[in-house]
Amino acid sequence: MSLTNLSYKNLLPQSGEWKNDIRRFLSEDVPAFDVGGYVVGDSVKTATLNCKQSGVLAGVPFAQELADQCGLQISWLISEGEFIDTSSAGKIAVAKVSGPVNSLLLFERTALNILARSSGIATKSRKIITLARESGYNGIIAGTRKTTPGFRRIEKYAMLVGGVDTHRYDLSSMVMLKDNHVWATGSITKAVCAARSVCGFSTKIEVECQSEEEADEAINAGADVIMLDNFEGDGLRVAAQNLKSKWKSSGKSFLLECSGGLREENIEAYLTDAIDVYSTSSVHQGTGVIDFNMKIDH
Repeated sequence: MSLTNLSYKNLLPQSGEWKNDIRRFLSEDVPAFDVGGYVVGDSVKTATLNCKQSGVLAGVPFAQELADQCGLQISWLISEGEFIDTSSAGKIAVAKVSGPVNSLLLFERTALNILARSSGIATKSRKIITLARESGYNGIIAGTRKTTPGFRRIEKYAMLVGGVDTHRYDLSSMVMLKDNHVWATGSITKAVCAARSVCGFSTKIEVECQSEEEADEAINAGADVIMLDNFEGDGLRVAAQNLKSKWKSSGKSFLLECSGGLREENIEAYLTDAIDVYSTSSVHQGTGVIDFNMKIDH
């Protein structure tokens, strides 16, 4: 099925908390007086927003909302999700922005920060998923919940633009029972049963397992996703294949996940189709940014 007519911006509700995020970003940047805005005044000017580094453009709806709240007109010259190649030109114009010059300068830094971070994550995500497919892996590559506090929505959005799965968005969107949950509860079985009693049929339960024995217990208890933790290399492949083979005829349905350790340089040797989901923070934690600037036309 073709998805070419779909746009990620339509995931964002017409009204909602994400627009309040933008208001908070502006308030954070100008909590009192804007002396620079006083200096330049409110004559109408036009500025060019440039990308100075090759990468995938992401974060457009958030920058658009920022422009709207600043009372600016913005015309996008590059589509979100498009790879911008600056290797020959040095910089590529991605948008034209016009309005009162004090509002342009209020918009500038916050917009550049949003686009730089979002595009950095989207670029890294695109690279990781491309390398995974080129290596022959057909499963899911997902980001993690190790996002920047207060910026999660934009970071998760950028992962989608880059082409990877966002995994769970928050503690309410999927139950993940880790070692501390199991130790506090007494057993994997008790933890899964307690979770299922309140989360209902529509919410998946994932259990972090340190051994094949723990994985067997989690599967038997009815977990939907089994995270194989602290498994590496051949040990991961063997464990995954053993579990798939052992439970194949049981009628139990589950996904196997491996978390952490996946990087660009080890991807070909690391991946196996016996694992359904590889979750990694390498697509968003500690990733570089894509360099943007904005210059008043003169």
